[in-house]
Amino acid sequence: MADLGRRKRITVAALLGMLGVMVGLTVFAVPLYNYFCRVTGYGGTTQTAAKAPDEIAERRITVRFNADVGRELPWRFQPAQRSVTIAIGETAQIFYIAENLSDNTVVGSAVFNVTPFKVGPYFSKIACFCFDEQTLAPGERVEMGVTFFIDPSIMDNVNLDDLKSITLSYAFFKRSETKPFEPLVQSEPKTPLVAQEGT
Repeated sequence: MADLGRRKRITVAALLGMLGVMVGLTVFAVPLYNYFCRVTGYGGTTQTAAKAPDEIAERRITVRFNADVGRELPWRFQPAQRSVTIAIGETAQIFYIAENLSDNTVVGSAVFNVTPFKVGPYFSKIACFCFDEQTLAPGERVEMGVTFFIDPSIMDNVNLDDLKSITLSYAFFKRSETKPFEPLVQSEPKTPLVAQEGT
């Protein structure tokens, strides 16, 4: 009888322990997933850097820009230019334009990635509007900058020797509907406000 009671206590303790682990995993799943994506570049997650590299290579890559907006966000959002062609290691600054089409102040948050996904570990941002939430007053229109470079270490990856272009994509969501990071589904680039090639 004593053995039966002890087994029951052990079983209850084990179940409570498993429940605690599951709750812990639920609480930390999103931060851990986000950290994993940033470290590994999984799903095309870009990197951040304090400064540009010293090395600039002769090899050049075209970076194209794409923009999407969540259904609940009453904004117009698109790149100010269709693409830039830059040398590997060279720093580029480009802009996206957002306009609040509603009569209310709205806070938006952006998720992002690059395609092909395997480029994620080599695409680094020094500054980006996506690092913070963006607040637009009724009718407000703003330019939002991104400063980035392609890390020269990409040239050590023989699987990317034939890479000619990269697409940088952003999707803006209203703060109340913002999702944890998920790799973006690539859509067709929209017509930009200003078409511009080159840096």
